[in-house]
Amino acid sequence: MEFARRTAAGIPRSNPDAETAIAKVIAAFRARGLPILHIHHDDPNPKSGFRLGTPGGEVMPCAQNLPGEAVFVKQGSSAFAGTGLAGHLQGAGLTRLVIIGAAVNYCVASTVRMAADLGFSVVVVQEAVFGFGVTGPDGAVHGPETVLSVTLGTLSEFATIVSVTAMTEVLAAG
Repeated sequence: MEFARRTAAGIPRSNPDAETAIAKVIAAFRARGLPILHIHHDDPNPKSGFRLGTPGGEVMPCAQNLPGEAVFVKQGSSAFAGTGLAGHLQGAGLTRLVIIGAAVNYCVASTVRMAADLGFSVVVVQEAVFGFGVTGPDGAVHGPETVLSVTLGTLSEFATIVSVTAMTEVLAAG
């Protein structure tokens, strides 16, 4: 919910309809009975807006887990660092991952790269990820759409980037 708070505060972000796309992808996976794994972030800094148990640390409604869906809690950027996720996936025989969520240039990017390094086939749904702008070390301000485009461009070397329509059509077709 920290991302929702930032959005509500007027901080520009990419993919303003990402919550709808995220919910659509999750619903398509559930309709097919495919496994859904949730990654929650728990920043170890007690003052962080991403601390579990605080309003900002709550999961956005579009990504709420249902009973029986695995939940992994991370404290760093990648969903694989210190979570047991890789072992869970390997133990379940899962080799292909579809990644959605935020922030695209931090947690999503770290997770995608690590998944590829571990030998997983990775798909990123471009409308179901989002992020905010950044200021470079030279002081140049890069807007959220630029950050999204550049991040997805660099991730295309590690993952297949697809639209939400393409992903849901493939899932609906079986």
